[in-house]
Amino acid sequence: MLIAVAATGLAALAWLYLLAGHGGFWRSGPPLPAGEPPDAAAGWSAVTAVVPARDEAAMLPLSLPTLLAQDYPGPLRVVLVDDDSTDGTAQAAAALRRPGQAALEIVTATPAPAGWAGKVWAMAEGAAAAGEPEYLLFTDADIGYDPGVLTGLVRAARLLRASLVSQMALLRAGSAAERLLVPAFVYFFAQLYPFRRVSRPGGRTAAAAGGCMLVRRDALAAAGGLAAIAGARIDDVALGRLLKRGPAPGRCFLGLTTRVRSLRSYPRLADVWDMVARSAYTQLHYSPAALAGTVAGLAWLYLLPPAAALAGAGLALAGAGPGAGGGPSAAWLAGLGAAGRALMSVTFAPMLRRYRLSALRAPLLPVIAALYAAMTVDSARRHRSGRGAEWKGRAITSSLRGRPVRRP
Repeated sequence: MLIAVAATGLAALAWLYLLAGHGGFWRSGPPLPAGEPPDAAAGWSAVTAVVPARDEAAMLPLSLPTLLAQDYPGPLRVVLVDDDSTDGTAQAAAALRRPGQAALEIVTATPAPAGWAGKVWAMAEGAAAAGEPEYLLFTDADIGYDPGVLTGLVRAARLLRASLVSQMALLRAGSAAERLLVPAFVYFFAQLYPFRRVSRPGGRTAAAAGGCMLVRRDALAAAGGLAAIAGARIDDVALGRLLKRGPAPGRCFLGLTTRVRSLRSYPRLADVWDMVARSAYTQLHYSPAALAGTVAGLAWLYLLPPAAALAGAGLALAGAGPGAGGGPSAAWLAGLGAAGRALMSVTFAPMLRRYRLSALRAPLLPVIAALYAAMTVDSARRHRSGRGAEWKGRAITSSLRGRPVRRP
């Protein structure tokens, strides 16, 4: 009983730290800075948006027009990289050209060289075709932009003199599975990479959100270019680390927004499950030890407090004596468990509000964490079975003995 009380107390203290410290990860994140940059008289910088697209013919009519129609006051081009599509992606993109909008160039990606991840190679192909703009906007084929977003990104980059300005897109939360799991996906990402710490100059925490990454082209070149992260399977975090902590470290900014939206839907639990399982084990560097530690950590932080609250309350109600583990120990177990669960719910409520969901869903976080732990275990199982991370017919496999991961 004393061990359970101690473990539960430590979990409650951990939640107290997460609430009061840890970069305020559970809050909305730093706002995108506004105002006139000191070099405003120089005019608006040239921007080329790079959009890797693999079998996105159905998605592009929804997303690409919002990028092409950006009311950006400076020069804007869009380079769409057709990454070995089989559904007419290039033709679908070409049909979206409109007079008076940003120029659209369509590039067919060549086969990725050995050691390159498929998406990073497509990004590099797009960057090579971009010319010499001051900024590159790396974005995804399922991302929609509100008017004025690009103007705000460039203004912020110049105000901060930042190498990278990234915004976490608002993900869809329409289906029951999305409403249950998507807010927690962003919540867990922010817990791993607190946005305020990422945005703090000189800090070690580095990351980005791959749907929307405005990069200063000369900063990327000074850091070694995309070749420096050629094999990265989680390209956004790798790019953030490269630009903040690489050979030419610079300032990075990461924030949350509702004006950049992911248009891809995950209507079923299986769809969300596959989305997470594709990369969860990759995030752990294919390490069984990291997998065990992650699952144990999730169980201790998210599952122990509610379990302890129920067990302690049950013992107290049953009137168990001290010899049976009841009495004051049961009261402490119940109280510390309830405190941990309450603090947990407080940190999750703002993310639920961002997705226009009731804060009454916050007590479900332990159940959601258990589902994410199961997805992570399933990700490892897939790799061990040779299926790897599958996405639109392209798989990433890994060896059971830790040999390099290769793209088929």
